[in-house]
Formats: sequence, C-alpha cells, structure tokens
Amino acid sequence: MSSSPRIHTREVPPRTAFALEQAGVHPLLARLFAARGVRSAAELDDAMAQLLPPSTLRGSAEAARLLADAIAGNKRIVVVADYDCDGATACAVALRGLQMLGANSARLSYVVPDRQLHGYGLTPTIVDLACGDDGPDDTRPFDASRVPRPDLLVTVDNGIASLAGVAHARSRGIDVLVTDHHLPALVDGQVVLPDANVIVNPNQPDCTFESKALAGVGVMFYTLLATRAELRARGRFDAASQPRLDALLDLVALGTVADVVRLDPNNRRLVAQGLKRIRAGRMQPGIAALFHVAARKHERASAFDFGFALGPRLNAAGRLADMTLGIECLLTDDPTRAAELAAELDRINRERRDVEAGMREQAEVLMEQIMPSGAPPAALALFHEGFHEGVVGIVAGRMKDRLHRPTFVFAVGADGTLKGSGRSIAGFHLRDALDLVTKRHPGVLRKFGGHSMAAGCTIAREDFETFDKAFTAVAQEWLTPAALSRVLATDGPLALEWFNTATVAALDAQVWGQGFEAPTFCDEVDVVQQRLVGEKHLKLRVRHGGQLRDAIWFGHSEPVPERVRLAYRLSIDEFQGQQRLQMVVEAAD
Repeated sequence: MSSSPRIHTREVPPRTAFALEQAGVHPLLARLFAARGVRSAAELDDAMAQLLPPSTLRGSAEAARLLADAIAGNKRIVVVADYDCDGATACAVALRGLQMLGANSARLSYVVPDRQLHGYGLTPTIVDLACGDDGPDDTRPFDASRVPRPDLLVTVDNGIASLAGVAHARSRGIDVLVTDHHLPALVDGQVVLPDANVIVNPNQPDCTFESKALAGVGVMFYTLLATRAELRARGRFDAASQPRLDALLDLVALGTVADVVRLDPNNRRLVAQGLKRIRAGRMQPGIAALFHVAARKHERASAFDFGFALGPRLNAAGRLADMTLGIECLLTDDPTRAAELAAELDRINRERRDVEAGMREQAEVLMEQIMPSGAPPAALALFHEGFHEGVVGIVAGRMKDRLHRPTFVFAVGADGTLKGSGRSIAGFHLRDALDLVTKRHPGVLRKFGGHSMAAGCTIAREDFETFDKAFTAVAQEWLTPAALSRVLATDGPLALEWFNTATVAALDAQVWGQGFEAPTFCDEVDVVQQRLVGEKHLKLRVRHGGQLRDAIWFGHSEPVPERVRLAYRLSIDEFQGQQRLQMVVEAAD
C-alpha cells in the first residue's frame, strides 16, 4: 500500500546555469543549483561574513542586554529546553555559549520536559521544576541539590506559545527570555504573544529577518552573536580576544538539519560551516561519539548524517527515555563519558526502531479498515491503544510519505487524553488546518501548535471521531486532485561522463536538505538481473549507456519491467574495503 509518484524533471534556467558555470561552479552543480533557485554564485558563498546580521533579528538587541546584565550580575540562569534534537542542540549551544561569554557555570543549569509527564514547552509545572519546588506554596527548605531557583529563564526551541508558563514565571519574579522559531499562538484567530521580558523569534510579528526558516538552535546561536556584540561594546573584550562562537557550529548544523527546516541560503551557510568543522575533526566530543556509534566517518560528514544517523539517535532519547541523556552527551568535554552516553543513545534508538516497526504494522491494519477499496481519503487520523506517544510523529511521517496524505497519529497520554502528532504535504498548512478545526468544533482541540509541515495536538478520547471527520473535511476543501498526486522531482538524465565516484564526492560535499533537495536523476535502463535481498529490498543489475551498473531499491519487493525508467540517487557502496558506484532507486515508471 503506497502512492506511486509521477516522475517529473525540474526546469533548469539556462542563462542562470551558464552564469554559474562561468563563475567557476562545477558544470553539473551549476545545473543543479540553478534548478533549485540559486541565481548567482554569491548565494553559494558560505563564509561566516555572509550570514544575515543579528541586528535584523527582532528582539536580539534587547536579549543581548538582558543576558549581558545577567552575566555581569552573576545571576542564576536556567535554560528550558525541548525534547527533540533541535531543542537538545539549542540547549547545548546556550549553555556552552553563555559560559564562553563569561557566565558562571555554577550559576547555569537547564531543565527539559519529559514528553510523557510534562508535555511540550514552558508550562507552569516546568517553571516550578526550574525553581526546584512544587510551586509558589512549597515550604520545603532550599536544597542545593535541586535545580537552583533562577533569576532568568531562557527558553530554546519553545516558549512562543507558552502564555500560561511565562505568566507563571513572571508572577514568581523570574525574568523570561523566549528564543523560539515556531509560530505564535492564535486566540480567536489573533496572534497572541507571551508576556516575556524579551522574545527572539523570526516568525513573530514585525520581524524583518529574512530567514524565517531559522531553527531553534539557530535562533539561540544568533542570540549569542548579539550578546557577544553587546559585551564587546561594554568593553568586556575586543574583536581580537572575543570568544570564537563558531566553535558551536557543529551543534547548530546538526540541529538545523535534524529539525527539517527549509535550507535557505542562510541555513545552508550555518550547516556548511558546521560540516567544515566536523570534517576537520573540530567538534564536540559528543558529536564525535555519535559519529562513531553510527558507523559514519566524520571526515566525509554530510547533511545526510545529521538527518539519518545522528539526529535519530538524539531524538530517540526524547521519544522513549529522557532527553537529558542527549543534552549531557552534547555538553560533556570528556570523550570517555561522551562514548558511554552515545552508546546508550544508540541502544535506545534500536529500541525505538522496534517500537516503530510494530506501530507501522498496526497502522497498515488500520489503513486496510479505513480504505478497503484502496483509495485513501484526503487526510488520515489514526489511533490505537498500543501506540507509543513518543513515536507517533515518526509513524505519521512514514504514513504521509507512503500515501501522500496529511496524517495525524494519536496515542494515549499519561493523563488519559489522546496526544497527536501530524505531518503534512506541500500545499496543506497543518497548523492553519487545526485552527480551522477548532473554530468549527470549539473544545475538540484542547491544545495545538506547530507550523506548516508538522504539528501536535491534544484531544479527548471521545472526540477522536469528530476530529477525524473535521480534519478530513478541511483537507477535502483545501487540497486539489493535483496536490493529492505525489510527484517526484528529479534532475533529469545524468550524463555518462558524470557516472563516477568523483561526482558522488562533489555532490556529497554540498549541503542538501529540506527545500534544497539532494539530486535525484532519471534514466531509462534495461534490467539484466533482479533479485530480493533481505526479503524486502530489490537488487538490480541494469544496462545503462552501454555499461552494466548496480542498483538497489530499498523497501521495494515487486519486480520491475525489463525496460524501465528509474529515478535514482548516485551513491558509493562500500563493502570489505571496496568502493562501487551504485544507483539508489527512488521510483520507477
């Protein structure tokens, strides 16, 4: 059960491709970049000096003064993190960066919510946890072993929708700096911001920062850049002696890619800088340890490693255990401790895979009940008593990819409500869809938030059917037949002269990801041999351009015709020290 895509070839503006090539860009890369909207070679300059200036990020100057004052006053600062990879890396960047800027490490700490116990964001409960007590009426004597009562809370990758949590902190006399990248809360269709001392968020009203796709870790990094400038202006250090915050870019790069934000030019620069550091061996011990347990070579680090090797291992902690494990792995300077933590993250990730596999099997059963005719509805909402709350987002993404439909998957939360995580397709803004559902059915959505491609919500168990029908109705109204048809964009045929390992190396050296997709080519081939490996992967031997080539189609078990057009990525298959060129098939027609 899956949606077969229509293979489409991207258009390449010939003048742009020619101009890029004339500027010294590799001919193949010039064609690929032009097809992805790059207009000039200047956009490909990944130097730090080309980053958008922090001064254009609304709230950054005020945040810099707040943090500079806190550092100067030796105030207690508690970072409130999120339980995903973006939140973990943002927390590590905040703590490492503030120490680099002069904050007293003994006055710095962090809290991270437990997904099952606390839910998302800066809630009143998390404020009390940050204070080391059960609330303002707690009369226990102060215990230094608990989290110190803070003077300042700094949220990373959360907080923009935490109206009650921020209000609770302020009522306890605690200053709050919100650094986030999510969309603000909507109340009766109107944007409402929390009453924080300062908010830094490229998606808040009246912010002119050009990169709206900045990840949570990117927002925190920019806040540190602004704080460094403020401290420099105060005479704390000069340009020559100021801390080198670029030492944090391995963390920034990981969080940016793992959060699947759009890789616009500014995000690509952040990721490129982080990859350069990692390839040169200049990375945090935790990053090095994660590369090791994932059996990836840091010398050839790519954005793919972030999204499919390191990111999942960090995310697994937040899904099945405690993201404190992930954050500690990124914070430790002891390689031995980093290796121990990375090994534990790897173990949890293997457990996550097993849980996910079981949930996907059950989701397939549910889908057969929903669509006996084989035609999926415009949107999907799935729930089963055995689903794990920490893994619903992954399964929603898998089902969305298979059927090309906006999908929500729900599990029972610790409080008995249903916790849902959704993933969307192009042309369907998930957060806006939830806003329309709540307008049409007040009270059904107890909580919701997110952005265009991913969102979360909480509903009562008895409201699942109402939500299912309402969500599907919005999708039926908004999505055209064309939008519901899956299209795989490719870069057309690959010239025979580029079929070599040097091309793979040139492609892998670039930054590809969300909104700047890795190259996929398409060519007609003759299938000489095909067989199943591992019971679910199709191994092919094809004739292309007069030469025999190896191809593999992961997760596909059906045979293909003897003459077929393949959409594929070019990769290197390493086995027993030998390297062989391989076509990794994405689709066929």
